[in-house]
Order: sequence, then structure tokens, then C-alpha cells
Amino acid sequence: MGRAHELSSGLRDEVRGIQEIARARGLDFGEIVFEMVDARDVNALASYGGFPVRYPSWRFGMDYERLDKGHKYGLSKIYELVINNDPAYAYLVRTNSDMEQKLVVAHVCGHADFFKNNVWFQPTERKMLDRMADHATRVREAIDQHGQDTVEIFLDRALALDNLVDPFLPLREHMQNRRGEGLRSGAVDRARRSLDALMQGSERQPSAPVRPRERGHLPTHDVLGFVLERCELESWQREIVRLVRDEAYYFLPQRMTKIMNEGWASLWHSRILTGGVLGPSEIVDFADCHSGATAAAPGQLNPYKLGIELWRHAEERGLDLFRLRRVHNDASFLDELADEEFAEKSSLFVYGKNSRTGRTEVVERDWKVVKEKLLQEFSWAGLPRIELVEDDHEGRGELVLQHHHDGRDLELAAAGETLKTLAQLWKKPVHLYTQEEGAPRHLSSNGKEVRLSEPPTSGAGRESA
Repeated sequence: MGRAHELSSGLRDEVRGIQEIARARGLDFGEIVFEMVDARDVNALASYGGFPVRYPSWRFGMDYERLDKGHKYGLSKIYELVINNDPAYAYLVRTNSDMEQKLVVAHVCGHADFFKNNVWFQPTERKMLDRMADHATRVREAIDQHGQDTVEIFLDRALALDNLVDPFLPLREHMQNRRGEGLRSGAVDRARRSLDALMQGSERQPSAPVRPRERGHLPTHDVLGFVLERCELESWQREIVRLVRDEAYYFLPQRMTKIMNEGWASLWHSRILTGGVLGPSEIVDFADCHSGATAAAPGQLNPYKLGIELWRHAEERGLDLFRLRRVHNDASFLDELADEEFAEKSSLFVYGKNSRTGRTEVVERDWKVVKEKLLQEFSWAGLPRIELVEDDHEGRGELVLQHHHDGRDLELAAAGETLKTLAQLWKKPVHLYTQEEGAPRHLSSNGKEVRLSEPPTSGAGRESA
């Protein structure tokens, strides 16, 4: 049973009762530690990814300023924050009403169940709170030895590359290790078969991953792993790259399952609270709060709304919700469930801005086109698929990266800055091949400046798949 720190006796009883109901309804989760915090504190926690012991960075400070301004001006509100850990930690906001606290507790139970049972979370570090504290200690030790400015500059460079990772790598390695241990039955084997089917996938899935390779070997999508193994770094710098990479892979499953995870938690908080937890006077407030969280403006995607509607559609089709929760990520979940009936019922359209009126309008109603657009958005954890394909381009020791274009253009200015950072770590020029509005583009950087040009018609990395 989850502990409750600084909670009133009445709320502690509610926590206990809600968890008992959640388990009776089939949810499976471990210990949850609930902490009561002020609204300003939860914004700070959110900016650190939920970890109060994490090392400081100006990037986290920027996230805090954005969240704090959103709260101050009534543009956004964080009701809860829960982290994937053993035990799980969940933060309740002191200013929430009693009804909102009950909603958050039930919602957290859904998240904790998802963290424990979804296959994409199986490789994650379950003692991440301790690991984050260790990372912060390592950064402080580096600062003591090499100076704050030196360490902060290098840490910022490493963080700038934390999206150059392979979303499929941790689970692929995890499954290979489990096979090596002879565990080929039950849930693990079913999850493995589902993963293999997804990886072999249909031709239209843009995120079908390549065969696994050792870290540092080419080609690879694990560019951060390549930096860790192959760049000429001092020991403290290598340690910082390692901890940034560890954290990047820890957070990846949350990126890959945001629709599923939020929808699952929303589905269960709704069922638990309307099953007798709320009093008659709280039902209207709950309905207002729930509908507000699951509302979406035209042209905007609300993960709570899309997620809960997908789960309800799955139930209407008679599918096993707990099996779906176990084996899918957002892309495969949407691929299995989104059909013409769901698109019509959920008013899923492709929106665009009318150049004449400036208003957001529906530009595509064909459900197959809409589904393809959504799959593009959710594939590869929502990140651009960048592959490192050469480490000795034209015999000069230069790196070549290939953007596997799936219909979404890169933001070339941001890509150029990332390329410049990579060149600074590699200490030699770096190249990236991509497309912009259908035309091939070649970005290169020597670590000081970025150049954009049209690539030659032949040679390595000239096609953007």
C-alpha cells in the first residue's frame, strides 16, 4: 500500500480506498509514495522531469519559466506529477480541491499500472531517483575539479544531442537478454512476438527499425552512444555523456506511449471515481474537470482525449485492454485501432491554416490520410529519424548523418545547431543529408559555422529515404 507524506488523515484514507478499488478492478502496481507540494514547487519538479535531485541546467530553468508563466496567467495547470520509479513517486498539489485530489490519486494508479506492465518500460531503470542523485553528484564533482563554466558548457553540448537516440534499442537489447536467459514463455514471449511483428511491420510504417548493432558501430541511430564510445573525450566528459544518454533512454518510453499512457490513466480515473468514490455533490465538478482535460481545439492534438477515445473504441470492439496496454506503443496502438469508424466518431481530420482568412480549417477528411499523418507524428517517438552512416567520409574522418524523411521537414536552423555541437565533440566536420519541401539539402558544420547547400547527385547519403 502506498505511503502518504504530509497528507491529512482523511486524504490518506481516500488514497487507501482508491488503491484498493483500482486493484480490485484489475490494475497491477507497486508502492506509490504521495507527496504534497505547492503549485510553484510542482512546476519546478516538472521542469526537472519529476526528479528534485537532478543536476541543474539552464534548459530546465527555461522549462520552469514556461510552466510558471502558464500557471500564473491561467494558461495551464499541473494537477499531478508521477515518476516511473520503484516505489513510484507522485506529487499532489496543495491547492487542489478534495475532488481533484481523488481524481489525481486514481489517475496516478493508472500511470503506475502502465509503468509496471507496458513492455516498452521494462528496460527502464526502476531506481531512477537514486540514479539521478548519483548523476547530480558526478556533475558536482566535475565542477569542483574543472570549474563550473567548463562543465556547464560541456553538459549543455551533451544535452543538445539527447534526441539522437534509437527508441527501439533498449527493448531490443532487453528482449535479447531475456532470450539468452531462456525465458521464452508467458508474457515475455508474447511481448517478444508482438515486438518482432511490429519491427518487421508493414512497408508504410516509416519507423521500422534496422537490425541491432553494437554501440559505436555503423550504421546506427544511437548517435549519442557513438559519441560516448568513439569521441576523444576526457574521463569526466565521457561520464557526463554517459549519464545524459542514460537519462535520454529512461525518458524515451514516456515519449513513445504518451497517448496510451494518458488515455489509460484517464479511463481508469473516470471509472474508479464514478464507481462510488465521489459524493453526489462532487459529480458535476468532476465532469467539468474531466471534460476540460479531454477537450481539444480544432487543429490541436490532446493526448488525454485521443488516448481515452482509443481505449473506449478498443473496448467497443471487444479487445483485451490489458493485453493492448502490455504490448503497444502509441504508433502501433494507433495503427491497430484507428479505422474509418473511429475517425468519423472522433472527428479526426487534417487541419491547416487558410491563407486567405488566417483561420484553421479542415483540409483533409479521408481517414486513411489522417491516420498516415498521425502515424508520422508518433513514429520514432515523435523524433526525426537520424542515422549515422559514415565516420570517415572521403577518407577525412568526417561524419555523415542521414535523415530518413517521412514527410516532415526538419527545422534546418535547429538541425544546424545540433550538427555544430556534434562537430565540436567529434573535432572534425559533420554532414547531414535531408529534404526541404521535396528538394535535397546538405548541411555541414566544422563546429564553428553551418553551411546549407544542395548535395551532389551521387555519393554517400545522397538519398533521403
